[in-house]
Amino acid sequence: MSKDDQHAEVNAAAEEPREDSAAGTQVGSAQAEPIGKPKLSGKAVRDIALYGLWRIVLFLALTFLIHSIVILLGMASFFPLLISAMLALLLALPLSMVLFKNLRVRATKHISDWDAGRRAHKLQMRKQLEERLG
Repeated sequence: MSKDDQHAEVNAAAEEPREDSAAGTQVGSAQAEPIGKPKLSGKAVRDIALYGLWRIVLFLALTFLIHSIVILLGMASFFPLLISAMLALLLALPLSMVLFKNLRVRATKHISDWDAGRRAHKLQMRKQLEERLG
């Protein structure tokens, strides 16, 4: 069983409420099963790093392209590299969202799964602390 499958089961278990027979109230199953501190899987780290890397590559390529056009037009003295980089930055954001959509969606899903596991772990720790103190 992969780590992603384990996180999915933990997240599903944490969301399903159960009835506490002694009190007759709904209690999350995070109280019944200990949840380990969530970690990003290797796939998640790879997807997030690739998305960031491809966005940087796109920015650099756009900067190079824009400034090359400026130089070819003979406007390099009026249009410095910093202005080319700013224009490339403005163009790279929407382009990266369109060009790298699948990678962005995968990275976002990994982060949201990790966040759900983190929240479930935090809730479990809070409940354990309340039980010990209360």
